[in-house]
Formats: sequence, C-alpha cells, structure tokens
Amino acid sequence: MACARTAPHGRDIPAPLPGAGSAWALFLDVDGTLVGFSNDPEDVSIPASLKATLTNLHATLGGALALVSGRRLRDLDRLFGPPLVAAAGLHGLQRRRADGSADDIRPETGQVDSLHRAVSALAARLPRMRVEDKHACIALHYREAPELESAVTQSARDIAARLPGYEIQPGNHSVENKPAGMDKGRAVAAFLAEPPFAGRLPVYVGDDLTDEHAFAIVNARGGASIRVGRRNPTRAPFMLRDPAAVGDWLGQVLETLTAKGTSNNR
Repeated sequence: MACARTAPHGRDIPAPLPGAGSAWALFLDVDGTLVGFSNDPEDVSIPASLKATLTNLHATLGGALALVSGRRLRDLDRLFGPPLVAAAGLHGLQRRRADGSADDIRPETGQVDSLHRAVSALAARLPRMRVEDKHACIALHYREAPELESAVTQSARDIAARLPGYEIQPGNHSVENKPAGMDKGRAVAAFLAEPPFAGRLPVYVGDDLTDEHAFAIVNARGGASIRVGRRNPTRAPFMLRDPAAVGDWLGQVLETLTAKGTSNNR
C-alpha cells in the first residue's frame, strides 16, 4: 500500500499496512492511542501483550520506532522499559535519540516557580480540576468535571499570558501550560533527520489535538497519519477506532512485516 495516497480529511479510511518494499518509521502517541485515558495518569499500565508487540516491531523496524508523548521520558521508561529507546516527552521538549543521546529543553527556574504558584492558586479555586505536574509543564485535567472546560481553558490562557515563553496546548479534556517553541511535529521532524528513521516512510498514530502538528509533518513527507477515534476536524485521513484497535493493527503490521522478510530492518 502506498502511504502517500491522499484522502479527504476526517473520513473513516482504515489504517494502512506496509506495502512491498516500503520501509516504515513508526511514531506512536501513548495516552488515548496505545492505552485508554485514566482520571489519574499514574494509574495507567501497559499490557504485556502490547509490550511484546512493540518490542518485536522495534526489532523488525531496525529501531525505527519512537514514542511521542506529553508524558516525561522517565514516565515512558517506567511504563514501557527497554528496548524502546527513541522517544519524545513533554511534546518534544525532551527527546532521546535511538543511540541514547538526549536533548532536554528547560525554561528558567523562575518561570517554572511562577507557573507552579499560579497553578496552585487555580487549584484552590477549582478543586475538581486534576493537576498533572510535569515540572516545566503542567497539564490541567477536567475529565471528571467537564463543566469546568471554559474556566480551566481561560485560566490556562491567563497563566500563559503572564509567563513570557509559555503557551497553552489544548488536549482531550485537558489544557497544558508548556514552554513555547516545541511540539510533536518538530520532534518527529528531528527524528526523521537521524538514523534509523532517516529515509523511511513516516507513519504516525495519535488521537489528540497535540498530535495534529505531527500529522502535518508526516503528511508533508508523503507518509500516513492515523487518528484514533472520530475526532474532527483533523489532518489525518486514516482512522483506528480506539486503543484496542490500535493494538490489533500493530499486530497486523508486525505480521505483514515478518511475512515480507527483513526489508524494514536495514
């Protein structure tokens, strides 16, 4: 299957499988994509069967598989462990290459302290909001109180306006204050300039607004962007129903690559 095909955005076109001779670089979001959402992100666990599939895909793709998440790298390591070395955390503010070397963009300590004070004050006013503290970034979740969406979003905007160099990133029942200048698309572009990803066809799977930046990069490179769920509008022409469907599809990708031999492991 030629992943460079085009399709109207938002259509429920099934996710593709590797075609003959195609060498994939696979990028995977985590929450809402590989696993379902939890009210407490710390409660998430990765099924052993999914870990096994990812481990085998990593080997079959010659290491050209990366996790791209809003979580911190240390949280990704806790959830997945080796051999998944290549990963982007905090929407790309943290990025670890396949060789283990890493970049970590950190704002000034004073900015981080101001962010924490502002969010603490907000949490006192909106106690049903859940705070996910990632140190330099803070995500504000209102999944348990959807009626707070407007108040939480506006408050996050107000906080970012008072912190030069910060911006907000809307998400699934959440909004995050994070340092500006980095997103998942830029992280994917950086991976694609390096081995073992360079020269491969990029395939990205994600569910959220935070993944749209990566969809744009992948589409521009003639790859396949795959959204999880029926959220619209979106730049992703391909769709998988939910994390369970993602797991099944990843198993099919592995079977297809294995049947075709080692052309993806180069």
